[in-house]
Amino acid sequence: MAVDVKMPNVGESVQEGVIHKWRVKSGDFVNRDDVLVELETDKATVEVVAESAGAIEIIKKQGETVAIGEVMARIDNAAAAPAGGAAKAAAPAPVAVAPPPPTTHAAPSDASLSPAVRRMTEEHHINPASVAGTGKDGRITKGDVIGHMEGGAKPAAATLAAPAPVKPQVAAGSRAERREPMTMLRRRIAERLVHAQETAAILTTFNEIDMSGVMKLRSDYKDKFKEKYGINLGFMSFFIKAAVESLKAFPAVNGWIDGTDIVYHDYYDIGVAVSSNRGLVVPVIKNADMLSAAELEMAVSDYGKRARDGKLTVDEMTGGTFTVSNGGVFGSLMSTPILNPPQSAILGMHKIQERPIVVNGEIVIRPMMYVAVSYDHRIIDGRESVGFLVKIKEYVEDPARLLLGV
Repeated sequence: MAVDVKMPNVGESVQEGVIHKWRVKSGDFVNRDDVLVELETDKATVEVVAESAGAIEIIKKQGETVAIGEVMARIDNAAAAPAGGAAKAAAPAPVAVAPPPPTTHAAPSDASLSPAVRRMTEEHHINPASVAGTGKDGRITKGDVIGHMEGGAKPAAATLAAPAPVKPQVAAGSRAERREPMTMLRRRIAERLVHAQETAAILTTFNEIDMSGVMKLRSDYKDKFKEKYGINLGFMSFFIKAAVESLKAFPAVNGWIDGTDIVYHDYYDIGVAVSSNRGLVVPVIKNADMLSAAELEMAVSDYGKRARDGKLTVDEMTGGTFTVSNGGVFGSLMSTPILNPPQSAILGMHKIQERPIVVNGEIVIRPMMYVAVSYDHRIIDGRESVGFLVKIKEYVEDPARLLLGV
């Protein structure tokens, strides 16, 4: 009896996906729960596993678009497992001639690489064996690959015998062109950005924040914070908490337009813009007003890691009443963030830079950050947008107000 492998229903708004990569070949014998294929939707990368053991026949090829419920492959569960499979699995590993240096890890197998790392190494023609892994059990992380590309992480001595292939250099004066299909996520991003520009009256207001208070607080408690919670104390938790309190004071900023109605939200689901190798994604922290600073930092860190590994679910990127984006991590000093429809506003954080400012009639050097709020002028007036950003400024410059709720 054959078991169909179908495109799963991964979310209410997702109607189709693209087969990014088959992890098996036609004729292979697969076991139950083996990962068969990676699907790319306009929201997330989805792995489909085998529901039954048997020999697989692939019907849809890599790169093809499949609709929800469409058959991609079939598993013949009457097929017998190949003889000698168990013996092969039990074969002892070869004995090393000499123990490797303490920092050297065995060359990772393709199966040990996350989908995001595998795609990154393929796109940049990097041999995984030439990258020193710092993850658990020596696994390669995206940061390891980036460090390798930037020359910050050198391959271990044992891996120098297998250098990464060199990407062909374009000859001087060449006018060659390359055409590559847009990923579903990139197409979706393009559609949503154009939709936002066409349907909303977008304006941006700016301000600057003296980060001295937050930076001193982080310096005083970062060690105790990490010791207790196992995570670094960053800036995002302060800005998310400041945004939530400011949204309470200006509810229109937490709402949106639906036809001729304004929908106000009495909850605070905060989207956090995260960059991945597939593009910008916005996972949502639900009920952010009910979370502590530690819980917010853990949520942001977890989303960032899983975004880079392509492990975010559709549900985690659905919804959101307001978004926070931090372009400062890339060195941006000032920008005008664009709305994330149907939301009506987005906060843009930027790089912290020491600048001379006047305090009590004296010129002093302070760590300053420009912040921006882009908003839909159809629902948010200038007074509200400026007042909202000023309130964020007040909370971040005096973080004790967040604790006291004043």
